[in-house]
Amino acid sequence: MIKIRIVLNLILVVTVFLISVSCSDEVIEPLGKDEVYQLQFPSYFPEMSIDQAGNPVTKNGVELGRKLFYEGRLSRNNTISCGFCHIQENAFTHHGHTVSHGVDDRIGIRNAPPIQNMAFLKRYMWDGVIHNLNEQPIIPITDVNEMDGSMPEVISKLSSDSQYKKLFKSAYGDENITGERVLKALSQFMITMISAGSKYDHYRQGKEALTSQESQGMALFRQKCASCHSGELFTDESFRNTGMYYNIQFKDAGRYRVTLDQNDWMKFRVPSLRNVEYTAPYMHDGRFYSLEAVLNFYSDNVEDHANLDPLLKQNGHIGIPMNSQEKQLIIAFLKILSDKSFITNPKFSE
Repeated sequence: MIKIRIVLNLILVVTVFLISVSCSDEVIEPLGKDEVYQLQFPSYFPEMSIDQAGNPVTKNGVELGRKLFYEGRLSRNNTISCGFCHIQENAFTHHGHTVSHGVDDRIGIRNAPPIQNMAFLKRYMWDGVIHNLNEQPIIPITDVNEMDGSMPEVISKLSSDSQYKKLFKSAYGDENITGERVLKALSQFMITMISAGSKYDHYRQGKEALTSQESQGMALFRQKCASCHSGELFTDESFRNTGMYYNIQFKDAGRYRVTLDQNDWMKFRVPSLRNVEYTAPYMHDGRFYSLEAVLNFYSDNVEDHANLDPLLKQNGHIGIPMNSQEKQLIIAFLKILSDKSFITNPKFSE
């Protein structure tokens, strides 16, 4: 009986060892032959703003970028990845957090924006400080309240990993790991994150009809909201003061932080409304937890700032006139911008 127990224990130990080895080997595998990544999007989408000449999107580059997106070693203490604040099921936002949380549970100053259709945008971040997607990841990686890292540290960590060396060779032709390559791989992954599978898209493509409420909501949206949330991405990418109070907790005056021009005080980039149903809380500081609260703000609580956007002070009214029924119809329309296939697509998962 004792011998049987000893044999069983040995089998258990060997099994656990083999499982642990197998799991560690599966963390990052070398990639196969590289090829151009085929980007697919509807014909009614705007032209891509990304210049791929210096960073062509390839299968291996995208896969490397995906692994880096979920890599905690990009942060100082190896715990915070891009995917920590950009969660797929919430259209890559930090659900439940008004602003992003980083290393050592530090608090940022802005709500984590969704990551979708980045290839078609010309400006990034709430204040538009970044114009090139290849450079965008450097902001969260080095921000003291987010990942608090540095590119030399990131390169050192990844360079000590033999599997990452193989991945960089698969994507770039050699094992040299550089900051530029890290950022470009992340950019390639984000370029592929195209959301175009909502009910609205099916309607645009003649595949699905809208309900009466959704149609009425779309008409109201076009009348009351589309001046800023225009086009197929539902943003004109402009910077506007929409009458929000200055949040003393975060001391964030928006575009003014970039330009130091008083005319830009409290101006923030107009966000895309695609997948807005999934991305609560809303606004640059996450001050509103529901779409109803957002519309209530625009109808009744807009502050008359010196540089309040002219669209919000028309016909002697501050804000956007809307009654309760109109708000519910607009929300019904906003919900058809939800793309469930995007938030469940395994191509974007960890």
